Amino acid sequence: MNKLKNSHIAGVTGLMLLIAFGLHWAGLAQWKDYVLIASSLFAGYFIAIKAFKALRMKAFSIELLVTIAVIGALIIGEYVESAVVTFLFIFGAYLESRTLEKTRSSLRNLIDQTPTEATVIRPEGHVKVPVEEVIKGDRVLIRSGEKVAVDGAIVSGRALIVEAAITGESVPVSKSMGDRVFSGTIIDNGYIEVTADRVGNDTTFAKIIEMVEEAQESKTTTQKFLDRFANIYTPTIVVLSILVYVFSRNVELALTFLVIACPGALVISAPVSMVAGIGNGARNGVLVKGGEIMEKLSKVDLVIFDKTGTLTKGKPEVTEVKSWGMEENTLLRLVAEAERLSEHHLGQTIVAEARKRELALSEEPQDVAIIKGGGMVATVAGRHLAIGNRKLMADQGVSIAEQVDAYAIQREKAGNTAVLIAVDKQLAGVISIADQIKPEAKSAIQQLRHAGVKQAIMLTGDNRHTAQLVGDELGLDAVHAELLPQDKVKWVNELRSQGYRVAMVGDGINDAPALATADVGLAMGVGGTDISMEAADIVLMSDRLDQFAHAYSLSKATVRNMQQNTILAVGTVILLLAGVLLGKIFLASGMLVHELSVLLVTLNAVRLIRYRARGKYGNETRRPTSHSTSSQTA
Repeated sequence: MNKLKNSHIAGVTGLMLLIAFGLHWAGLAQWKDYVLIASSLFAGYFIAIKAFKALRMKAFSIELLVTIAVIGALIIGEYVESAVVTFLFIFGAYLESRTLEKTRSSLRNLIDQTPTEATVIRPEGHVKVPVEEVIKGDRVLIRSGEKVAVDGAIVSGRALIVEAAITGESVPVSKSMGDRVFSGTIIDNGYIEVTADRVGNDTTFAKIIEMVEEAQESKTTTQKFLDRFANIYTPTIVVLSILVYVFSRNVELALTFLVIACPGALVISAPVSMVAGIGNGARNGVLVKGGEIMEKLSKVDLVIFDKTGTLTKGKPEVTEVKSWGMEENTLLRLVAEAERLSEHHLGQTIVAEARKRELALSEEPQDVAIIKGGGMVATVAGRHLAIGNRKLMADQGVSIAEQVDAYAIQREKAGNTAVLIAVDKQLAGVISIADQIKPEAKSAIQQLRHAGVKQAIMLTGDNRHTAQLVGDELGLDAVHAELLPQDKVKWVNELRSQGYRVAMVGDGINDAPALATADVGLAMGVGGTDISMEAADIVLMSDRLDQFAHAYSLSKATVRNMQQNTILAVGTVILLLAGVLLGKIFLASGMLVHELSVLLVTLNAVRLIRYRARGKYGNETRRPTSHSTSSQTA
């Protein structure tokens, strides 16, 4: 029975009840009974159909209990009871479906925002085509008020873009040439042209909808238990109602016992809360990949943070280039030539600095090798380059002079990452790069502590001096630096072995193993890589740590709500059964209370849709301090 049918059936049944009561007042009792029987059969037919379908799937549904009770009531001549029970059941199902719609509103809103058309620049001019026909590499034009239909980079124009569908943030973001845009976002003001690199089901927006759909259909441990419980509970109630009749010889009492013991509110108590919680997260830019993840997050008591792009902005700048034995710009140009093929944010920062200085980059690097946890090596213009940290220098057989090491340490203590450069096995320079702590990081960590996190620590591949500066600024409990990806995994396993429920927050490829190992992995959605987002259980779409604080508080509120619903459902059944056995509750009145309990459980869950953690998006009044990004491993 869908919502439309429920509303129509409830309306017809309710009208027939009014007619029956009118006939009763008019003294036409026999006609009243005919109308009540017709009302019971009309509504009971739809209930019985659903019960039969469930039986074919080997499931004992609530509809089966109601069908048995209605048939029994008709046999013993309790026509008022049978008609009222069917009406209340159908009307309760209608109210429940209407209320449940609210819990799925976030998903429906997302689907409504899906772009359907795109304007593609073709040789014959501007052509409007369905989104499904846009192919990778197409140049797409988007004007004010239009939806972005692809993921890609802006190649022309400037615009204010509302990214609420992706990040949960309603404030428009200014974007221009070179910036990335995402499908599902809206041009508030401006004009841009975008080269499509992700289209159709590969876009970030399409993946968000897919993840939210899967999350809302997934089941928590509690839900799985309740499903198993219901399959045992329902036939048990049938047997108990038979025993009630055997001992009391009262058919009406047995039928009332049968209906009142329906576990309706209990069955929906967990899923309705979880759907509402996941929907709230989606609307606020937090993608939780299932109810079980939400349950796990609520139990987390230790959080591990990566540094660069997680605690810091991940948009570093070159603060100084120091060279020995060659001119500064010559060294920078050689390094930038090699780093053009690197996707690491530090490498791209060096390339950006070279272009800022208008250095010509035309040499094609050869023999490029990315060394995880170290840096990279390459050959540029016949010269062998090693770019990275001290470990890489040692592995390449490059000795570091005492004064060079002292200079690098001095830069690190000042909050920079010191990138060492060797040319033809000789140390030739140090490029200093600095980043800033995210302005919301400190307040977000405080919110996490207030909500129940016992420890917050950092695991980073960056140097220990810079890492400690960031850790001290944010008040972290521990900082472990100069780690390789496998070292992060070891730390996660070590902390889990100590009894902690661990959440890991990161954004890079090197964080993916640790994200997968933690009890709960959280990845940054905008700055994060595809691999880290796939490995993570939760994705923070705007890369803001206060989204994590909200998700953590939301998970606890969702689990509390689920527990409240379960207690309410069980308590109602116990009280009703006691009332039935004591002769205080009858079939129609008991059914009314039962349907009210289902509605209350649903309404309680709906409160989660508008849940806001205290201090969410609180402003950090302290000015962020400039600190380093990681070396090639953070």
